[in-house]
Amino acid sequence: MNIANIYRDRTLDMLSEENVGETVRVAGWVENIRDHGGVSFIDLRDMYGVLQVVMRDTTLLEGINKEDCISLEGVIEHRDEETYNPKIPTGTIELEAHKVDMLGKVYKQLPFEVMTSKENHENVRLKYRYLDLRRPDLQRNIMMKSKVAQLTRQFFTNEGFLEIETPMLGKSTPEGARDYLVPSRVHPGSFYGLPQSPQLYKQLLMCSGFDRYIQIARCFRDEDLRADRQPEFTQIDMELSFVDVDDVIDVNERYLAFLFKEVLDIDVKLPIQRITWQEAMDRFGSDKPDMRFGMELHDVSDIVKDCGFGVFTGALENGGSVRGINAEGQGAMPRKKIDKLVEFVKGYGAKGLAYIAIAEDGTRKSSFAKFMKDEEMDALVKAMDGKPGDLLLFAADKTKLVYDVLGALRLELAKQMDLLDKNEYRFVWVTEFPLLEWSEEENRFTAMHHPFTMLMEEDLPLLDTDPGKVRAKAYDIVLNGNEIGGGSVRIHQDDIQERMFEALGFTKEAAHEQFGFLLDAFKYGVPPHAGLAYGLDRLVMLMAKADTIRDVIAFPKVKDASCLMTQSPSQVSEAQLHELGLDLEPAKEEEEE
Repeated sequence: MNIANIYRDRTLDMLSEENVGETVRVAGWVENIRDHGGVSFIDLRDMYGVLQVVMRDTTLLEGINKEDCISLEGVIEHRDEETYNPKIPTGTIELEAHKVDMLGKVYKQLPFEVMTSKENHENVRLKYRYLDLRRPDLQRNIMMKSKVAQLTRQFFTNEGFLEIETPMLGKSTPEGARDYLVPSRVHPGSFYGLPQSPQLYKQLLMCSGFDRYIQIARCFRDEDLRADRQPEFTQIDMELSFVDVDDVIDVNERYLAFLFKEVLDIDVKLPIQRITWQEAMDRFGSDKPDMRFGMELHDVSDIVKDCGFGVFTGALENGGSVRGINAEGQGAMPRKKIDKLVEFVKGYGAKGLAYIAIAEDGTRKSSFAKFMKDEEMDALVKAMDGKPGDLLLFAADKTKLVYDVLGALRLELAKQMDLLDKNEYRFVWVTEFPLLEWSEEENRFTAMHHPFTMLMEEDLPLLDTDPGKVRAKAYDIVLNGNEIGGGSVRIHQDDIQERMFEALGFTKEAAHEQFGFLLDAFKYGVPPHAGLAYGLDRLVMLMAKADTIRDVIAFPKVKDASCLMTQSPSQVSEAQLHELGLDLEPAKEEEEE
């Protein structure tokens, strides 16, 4: 790139030993200042690197402080060998400056040291995000995200995909997460919904005859925030016509291999392993299993069905199951630590946690040994592949709860045992999800993915007789225990879509009120189609080995979905509300106790 201008003719990554003896102009921020009596040193930083600057004329340094933005002119020289800095690419050279121009002065006391900002509370850093973003690690993350977006466009363009924009202002379709609503000035009392995804529009594009669609799309969901979730986020969104499951998986496996090779120089082994949803739950207690370590679940229901331990037999009598995990080598875990694990699983709804600790000499300590015969205990240990030095942990309850508890416990133990290697990238496809899941809150079935997901053809009769057993043509791509993308084959037949809405408890009128435009489109010759969407932010978070999704988003929100830097959301004027035909109810005063 040509960046030469009055402020600089090089960025710091352009400088090397080949430039020794050249006069150059550089610009950036003062990272550090060191006075060595008669000669001063500055560490200059731009978004590309760091360079040591020598000032033998110390008057040049007058009035310069940390984080001032300056331009420098000087000659590139070799450093003395004993002062080499192997940690930076410019560690063998320095700039001997003879001219300094102040470009941007720091007029206020810095709220924190930029290079050590991680030591400060995150809320302070987010309030001054423009300073926090000067940190090289955050800048690398943002640059990686830009590169991923560019490579994504390159790959899918070469695969024949068209980049097509879909509307931001659409119809509110509250089947799923809560929508963000935008009031209409022109249509008082009516609202647009910001897109949770471009799902309906991309299906309509397939109806329109476009074979392959791609969009890096902004999406919005009014839901609780977590470390890997934001109210506004970016999807890599795609849809394909005349395809089935294998076609979508094939193009996406090649995309992931291309992306990881180009960005991280990592070879993704193809084909990526596939497991069904049921297998994932049975083996790992999770539909987004972390495959970097073992510690798989064991179903021991048949082993303990006739034992004298009421916790086990009671769960089985109520239609539940008894399952366990083997924390290998943890048999000597202190009782206090086991008690902490018990408290941990209670946070996931468990009433408790049963255990067998096997000492190195083969002797056992157990929370329920007195309720079981020796031969029953032997059979249980054998079923768990228990060896001297192992810790066996059990949960007994409704099967869904047991999955949740042991899935979470498995990950917690992996953290404690240091089994999670961020340098390892393990992909897995999870397929054949349940089409529907029962909502106790709503007292009806809800779509596990969305209402437009195609079911396995052989399960179609079950839609009327046993909806909970219907499998979907849905697939998630999981990386290191994180769902990075999900998709499905879509329903493209009007009659099946109508039956799906019936299974979800929609009346024909309600379905047409919300989705009539799509159902109408299905009456005009729709091709089979399928798609997938990645969470771009989450994908980059894992690629960058960042701790939170906020570290790959330039201006993220905090837990309550507010922006500490801009103080949004904020109140608006009465005039603005009046123009939109809105009135706010006065805040209720809290009653005195």
